[in-house]
Amino acid sequence: LIWGEILSKPERNKKGEIIGYHGITREMTEQKLLQEQIERLAFYDVLTKLPNRLLLMERLSQARLNSKRQHYFSAVMFLDLDNFKSLNDTYGHSVGDLLLCQVADRLKQCVREVDTVARFGGDEFVVVLNTLDKDKETSEQYARSVAEKISQSLCAFYTLSVKNENEQEHCVEHQCTASIGIVIFDAKEGSEDDLLKYADTAMYQAKEAGKNTICLWEY
Repeated sequence: LIWGEILSKPERNKKGEIIGYHGITREMTEQKLLQEQIERLAFYDVLTKLPNRLLLMERLSQARLNSKRQHYFSAVMFLDLDNFKSLNDTYGHSVGDLLLCQVADRLKQCVREVDTVARFGGDEFVVVLNTLDKDKETSEQYARSVAEKISQSLCAFYTLSVKNENEQEHCVEHQCTASIGIVIFDAKEGSEDDLLKYADTAMYQAKEAGKNTICLWEY
């Protein structure tokens, strides 16, 4: 498959009727691939291939617009891994990166195609659940069920490949839990930055409650 750009103009007869076209075509496959690479670097996290902060803010803005038009509630979840630092300190950042990639895969399996899973930075992730229900309580119940599904998925053991001092590989198991803060919102509940701040605050409340916990932001 190659990409091409066609530049042409119509050929007309004396009556002004189009009888054909003539022009040139040039291949632009390399330019197209470069454009896609630039887009990936601009909008996606290099390590996990998840949307980055910039694309997250666009998706969150779109979710607010959808809520305004359709009068549905949506939700934002802020997740922080509870014992990620100990893994990095013990085995190094390369092994921590392997864990983050597996976390990203598990998160994507817990949500719908219309939802967004983004890496916010470090071991923090954000999930946007779009267009849940017109009833706030029903939306809260659904968001909690997804959060519990995520919590159970992330709790399962991770098998990670580690190299020793002699560059020999062996596998280690690591268990990693997450603290999750949830915000239910419609178009009236503040800006994108406000929603992330609320979800982040709820996440820290979950940390203070003993980690591996889910907390809902109360307005």
